[in-house]
Amino acid sequence: MELPNYDLFVLAAGAILFGLFLLIKGGDWTIDAAVFVAEKTGLSPLFIGATIISFGTSVPELFTSINANVAGYPGISLGNVLGSNIANILLVLGATATILTVEGKAKDLMKDLVMMLIATAILVFGMMSGQFSTVLGLIMFAILAGFVAYQYFTNTLELEEDDDDDEEGGIETMQTAVFVLLGGLIALAVGSEMLVKGAVVSGTIIGVPEAIIGLTVVAFGTSLPELSTCVAAARKQSLGLILGNIIGSNTFNILSIVALTAIIKPLDVVSVLTGVQMWATVIVSVGFAAWMFTVGKITKTMGYIMVAAYIAFIAAQYLVPQLSA
Repeated sequence: MELPNYDLFVLAAGAILFGLFLLIKGGDWTIDAAVFVAEKTGLSPLFIGATIISFGTSVPELFTSINANVAGYPGISLGNVLGSNIANILLVLGATATILTVEGKAKDLMKDLVMMLIATAILVFGMMSGQFSTVLGLIMFAILAGFVAYQYFTNTLELEEDDDDDEEGGIETMQTAVFVLLGGLIALAVGSEMLVKGAVVSGTIIGVPEAIIGLTVVAFGTSLPELSTCVAAARKQSLGLILGNIIGSNTFNILSIVALTAIIKPLDVVSVLTGVQMWATVIVSVGFAAWMFTVGKITKTMGYIMVAAYIAFIAAQYLVPQLSA
């Protein structure tokens, strides 16, 4: 017996919400376990904050994008990355700035912002070529690995250590860390499956392309770890952690998520994303970098403007049919 569209939509929405819950919890557990293991193996807090936490908050996007592409929904994979990078800057940084003025010196942010812009340029190249091949994915991941190694050996990133992160979610032994890590990975796998299936079904019912669902609903959900991390850091006035998390996450989204997704299976570009959606990602990234290089701070007023711009962008995806054509 086939269910009415309303019942299907309710079930799909429930799958999306539960999937997001599992992704967020799985991401938290994975980060806690990874940071504990990293510290026990002698890695510096600076390196942990700049790489593991940035990568950890991108883990939900990683599992979702790989799952979607393998299942035959490349639009969700790529839309998720584009939407997450827009959300990280406009929504996450904007919301954070309404709590605490976000400031950073151009010389301290130079390497990280330039790397983010290079990653964005590679993203545009891949999208304009129509596919992220396995070879391109390997090249992208190699660039990321080289940059992380460079950060580690030069030790020049300006990130502040958050004292509360030392607790690692109550993990005290390596055995516990392994169980927490496995639990986190299982939650991420199940959550990403439910999120992708729910997004596809709901998009079909309301007549919105899967890529737009990935760009909006999925991207918003998978950006929640960055939002919670930055808001918590704002309350502790940890400016370095806020900027490091956002810039690092946007770079990781492209050079790890898109790259690893393409390595596992070539990632085809859905045409609907090569218009306003792609260029919005470029404008937001370049605009953010230019603003930090020149003005150097995001005030409360600017934060409200950024959040409003994000809401307008998301609304336009559904209210202006030409954007999703």
